[in-house]
Amino acid sequence: MDKIKILWADDEIDMLKPHLLFLQSKGYDVVTATNGHDAVEIFLEEGNVIDVVFLDETMPGLTGLETLPKIKEINAHVPVVMITKNEAEHVMEEAIGAQISDYLIKPVNPNQILLTLKKIIDNKRLVREKTALDYQQDYRQMFMQITGGLNHEEWVEAYRRIVNWELRLDANQAEVGDILAQQKQQANIEFSKYVVRNYFDWVDKNKEIGPIMSHSLLRKRVFPHIGNGVPTILILLDNLRYDQWKVIEPFINELFRTENESYFFSILPTATQYSRNAIFAGMMPVDIEAAFPDKWKNDMDEGGKNLFEDFFLGKQIERIFRKGIKWDYAKVTNVGHGKELNDNILNYLKNDLTVIVYNFIDMLSHARTEMEVLKELAGDERAYRSLTRSWFLHSPLWTALQRLEGREVQLFVTTDHGTIRVQSPSRVVGDRETTTNLRYKVGRNLQYEKRDVLEIRDPKQAGLPRPNVSSAFIFAKEDYFFLYPNNYNQYHNYYKNTFQHGGISLEEMICPVVRLRSK
Repeated sequence: MDKIKILWADDEIDMLKPHLLFLQSKGYDVVTATNGHDAVEIFLEEGNVIDVVFLDETMPGLTGLETLPKIKEINAHVPVVMITKNEAEHVMEEAIGAQISDYLIKPVNPNQILLTLKKIIDNKRLVREKTALDYQQDYRQMFMQITGGLNHEEWVEAYRRIVNWELRLDANQAEVGDILAQQKQQANIEFSKYVVRNYFDWVDKNKEIGPIMSHSLLRKRVFPHIGNGVPTILILLDNLRYDQWKVIEPFINELFRTENESYFFSILPTATQYSRNAIFAGMMPVDIEAAFPDKWKNDMDEGGKNLFEDFFLGKQIERIFRKGIKWDYAKVTNVGHGKELNDNILNYLKNDLTVIVYNFIDMLSHARTEMEVLKELAGDERAYRSLTRSWFLHSPLWTALQRLEGREVQLFVTTDHGTIRVQSPSRVVGDRETTTNLRYKVGRNLQYEKRDVLEIRDPKQAGLPRPNVSSAFIFAKEDYFFLYPNNYNQYHNYYKNTFQHGGISLEEMICPVVRLRSK
């Protein structure tokens, strides 16, 4: 069994050396801080492996009481023991209520600390055991649901249910977590079959059936709520998966009340140049190319593929709002843009609608593929969620949202597509004109493993442009990623376990769209 790890913050930590040595002799691992600021930084870096936090109430600078909510923001469930000089016990109880697991009054002796730890750790063990038992009881019901021939609304509920369990099991539930991962893999197999059976009907303009998709997102989920005199800000976080939304939602809910959490399905390919252009144009890519041939670029064309989002958005607004609305568009792709967002956020309240595209999560997923250090920091979904939460809390976006506190604002948070951690290589052979994407390919004379893909020989049937007369698309299903025979093993090792997008999976296609209102 792993050692229990304690974070102990006290400005007189040197005087507590006997206590620390006593705990180490009992098999505990202790990391220390001399002030609240350092404690928060350590917890941000090591929060996933810290089991208990000890906080001195009267530290200079950031006191224990001020440090407590910052720790709880990062992990609301970590047990915290407050150490105080105040002997009036009810003062501590009233001051911090249920946020602490226990408190001790100075001077403390080692046996008191040991008793507190045993009580807390035993409680954590009971919570873990109950969570594991609850999942085991739910497992069969989820299995029946996944294999029961679901419609699109039921698939959304199944996916939400899986994510809910992932978040509950994030805290050291290795064995049960492995079972859940297998169940999610099975869900993606069934979901891929479902998409293959139904996708062409969903994107058929004459049928109007199936889920809301990228090209109808604004028209059906956002525009009906604009024009009531309250400024609307739409934040599109590129690559934001539903589980990543759920880890930043608690912080946003400090300022904004969630009024509706809904969803849409990203079109294929689940890639920015297709899905995001479709969102802003309110059209499928084949129709964008027909209407604005000088502004649509195919995969192999040179130049940026998303340079005209504001133009497309303006054209869609003209079609929908005949009287017109005051709107603006901003894109954040670097630190300088983030500062501009922070500086301008209050000016955006003069608009009926402001759309902000924030590209950080997309950059994070690509950087994770290329940088070994990020592969270590975000080795799996749990770590990827943790990295997303840490980024958000230190981002200019969160700072800008905090500046809106106390002002009447309607906020939408959404994305263009998600990502999946790829595990299974699938061989593809193509000519030099074939695209390099790992989850979809466009090219001529493609050779591939048929069971691993959805092939579209007539791209227009799927609402997609056709770069050449004989061009076809293939989309990877489940957790497959495409590799060429050349240097197969090298690229297999390089890309396995990286987060990719473009294909068919629950994580890539089922996207959150959340409507919130300022408190």
